[in-house]
Amino acid sequence: MLSRVADSIYWLNRYVERAENIARFVDVNLNLLLDSPSLVQQWQPIVITTGDLALFQERYGEVTEANVIQFLTFDRDYHNSILSCLRFARENARSIREIISSEMWEQVNSFYLMVKDVANSGLKTSQLPEFFEEVKMGGHLFTGIMDATMSHNEGWHFGRIGRFLERADKTSRILDVKYYILLPSIQDIGTPLDEVQWMALLKSASAYEMYRKRQQHRITPNGVVEFLILDREFPRSIQYCLTEAERSLHQVIRPTSGIRKHPVEKVLGRLRSELDYLTVEEIVQIGLHEFLDNLQTRINQTGEQIFETFFDLKSTDSQLLINS
Repeated sequence: MLSRVADSIYWLNRYVERAENIARFVDVNLNLLLDSPSLVQQWQPIVITTGDLALFQERYGEVTEANVIQFLTFDRDYHNSILSCLRFARENARSIREIISSEMWEQVNSFYLMVKDVANSGLKTSQLPEFFEEVKMGGHLFTGIMDATMSHNEGWHFGRIGRFLERADKTSRILDVKYYILLPSIQDIGTPLDEVQWMALLKSASAYEMYRKRQQHRITPNGVVEFLILDREFPRSIQYCLTEAERSLHQVIRPTSGIRKHPVEKVLGRLRSELDYLTVEEIVQIGLHEFLDNLQTRINQTGEQIFETFFDLKSTDSQLLINS
């Protein structure tokens, strides 16, 4: 088993990345409202994509904008809310303050306190877009600070593994929102409304500008799916995330193992390599939702195997994230 340091840095990065991506889930609807004010917002599908609809219904009952935003953003008892994720991130960072840089600690601490203050004071609907932009920027700042101020050692690589596995999973869930929420009728496929919806999804993944620069043509479903799943250069695409996670896993294992290919490397490598040879046409033939559902399961299984291989299973903090 590796030390608590690698464990804590791994989960610290997953918690920060998760908080940022929950903001992106809600942002899909907010971007739709900005781009098409007449479009009726649907909030239940946002909860469905988190996998926690049953818990939400038990706790809140009626699916409304206010209830969903409270649940996903400020609910202190929901372990995947933005507030809870940042609280867990702060606790992990506090436990290894002697290892991480002071700048990393200051960023995660101020990030948590910012969200906590907003949770206590409340927000008007008009203030939500600005708040979620702050959350996304807080995640970006933490990532940049960690890369710039922490030695690129074993702990740093475990942090990257956690971050990129989390991001790959959440990018797949942002894409899955399209299946559940964005298309109200099959008759709308290929219409300006359809394009507005895919545009909202791209913006929520911070992918709109890079998509247009890369594709240089109008937005199409196949183009968006290919970009967010198979692109090798965009840092939020699933292919890119799995490639980077595999690179860091390789750096962690090779210096300490005489095994030519460690079993956990094989699991992640097989998943990544399958995407190398996959085409967007094959994904569409499988069915976007079915493909993403299977992909999420396999990413979770990869995370579980990494956890079981390297970390102390008695760690309470770590167990909070398994299968969440």
